[in-house]
Order: sequence, then structure tokens, then C-alpha cells
Amino acid sequence: MRDLKLIKKAVLPVAGLGTRFLPASKAVPKEMLPIIDKPLLQYAVEEAIESGIKEIIFITNPEKISIKKHFENNHGMETKLINSGKTDLAQKVNPYQFSKIKFHYINQDEQNGLGHAILQAERLIENQPFAVLLPDDLFHSKKSCLNQLLDIYIKTKASVLALNKVDEIDIHKYGVIKPGATDGNTIKIDDIVEKPNFENAPSDIAVSGRYILNPTIFKYLKSTKSDLNGEIQLTDAIKLLLEVEEVYGKVYEGQKFDCGSKKGFVHATIALALKDETLKEDIKNIIKDIF
Repeated sequence: MRDLKLIKKAVLPVAGLGTRFLPASKAVPKEMLPIIDKPLLQYAVEEAIESGIKEIIFITNPEKISIKKHFENNHGMETKLINSGKTDLAQKVNPYQFSKIKFHYINQDEQNGLGHAILQAERLIENQPFAVLLPDDLFHSKKSCLNQLLDIYIKTKASVLALNKVDEIDIHKYGVIKPGATDGNTIKIDDIVEKPNFENAPSDIAVSGRYILNPTIFKYLKSTKSDLNGEIQLTDAIKLLLEVEEVYGKVYEGQKFDCGSKKGFVHATIALALKDETLKEDIKNIIKDIF
């Protein structure tokens, strides 16, 4: 694990209702639905920890008590598993790396956009640069997406966004950048637009669910006007930030699964199962049987 003093804190917005996964998300938060044997949210938490994060701030709502329960130690279950000789499972129940992390839970009374969610964390950020991880986006790569961004932040001390190229049929779902000077997969961002239609999009390069942000973003989140849906968009605040600071983007190397959609969730489950040595042959046979 890299120990980087530059970025100690991460914000994970998890307050949404998960309507695309109803009725499953009625009782179980969408972020807690499993990809193989781990909740979707745990993949993002582990990525943050592996990148040197020491404090994780969940922006949540009072209905999602299972999130806090999952990341707290369950000493009773651990003891039962150890007494049964299942020490490997005991480690899964209370992962050692979680014991080193400070978890915070902030209830967001109303879900008014990603920018509004991030604003809730300002007091705990304490004027430090910080990471934002959107758990719906599950990344799989040799070097984590967040670590790829950290490499650029170390060099530039500027805010950095994860980027990927998007098909024109999906461009309206994302914040889209106008690229400036490019150095390999690192792009200086000249402008950014929230959810443009294809004809008005400045490029086919969209923002994905990982960010490193300087704390000046809070000033611009506070001055960002709500959109037509009454939401404060992080993209709009970054657009204002670009007027006074450089912002960079990284076209990440690896796979990304949009687990906020049913299609992406199933894709991630199959793809990760096929990467698991204990499962892949069985999964291949199951797929053959289906077809």
C-alpha cells in the first residue's frame, strides 16, 4: 500500500435511492448488493485504502444503516468463526485494513446532486485535497484508477479527473470535457459541460467516477446554481474552478463497469467471476449451457 500524505481523505456519496434496482434496493442499499462475495461499495473502499486513504466519509441517508454495520467490526461473528476453525472467513468479516481507517457517516437530508453531496463533507475535509469515489463505477486494472490519478496529482498539485471515451449514444449521460494539451493519457482540461447532447459535446471524452479535488472546489460548489432538476452538479463547479486553476484528466487504463445500471452490474459480476481462479471454469460451463 502506498502511504501518501498528500491525500488522506475520500468522500463516497451513497445517499441515493437506487431506484433502478427496485425492489432489491427497497431493503438493501444498492451499494450493498454483492458482486460475487463483496458488496459493490467495498470495492471502492478497498481501492481508496490501497491508495493510501486514512479517512473515508460516507454521504449517506438514515435508511442505509447496513453500510455502517458492514464496516464496523463484528466481534461476535469473528469469534464464532475462529472457534469453528474458519480463521480465513474471520479475516473477511473484519478485514485488517479496515481497522486502520476512520469511517465517518454524514446524513444527506435531501439528494440534490453530486455537488450537494460533496458539500456535506466540507467540515471533515478541513481544507485538504481529497478524493471522491463514486461506488457505482467499479474499476478493474493492474494499477487502480485512483492511483493513476494520484501519480498526476503528485506532479501537478492540481485537481485530476478520471476520463474515458464514450459512444455518442451515451454522451448525454456524462460530464464531457474539452481537451487541451495532451501528454500521453494525461489531458489538460480546457472546459467541461454537464450532460450535453452529442451535437453540442466538446469531445467524446467523459468524466468517470474517480476524482482528486483541491479544497478550493468548495468555494465554487457554494456558488454553483442549481440545474433544472434543482441539483448542484460537481461538473458545473469544476467549470468555474477552471477559470482560476488548472485541472487535469487521466484516460484511465483498465476496465470500468457502470454498476448503477442492471446491464453494468451483471457485466461486472460475470467479468470478475471469470477472473476468479476458483470460479472461472464453472462460469464458462454455465455460459455454454445457457447458449
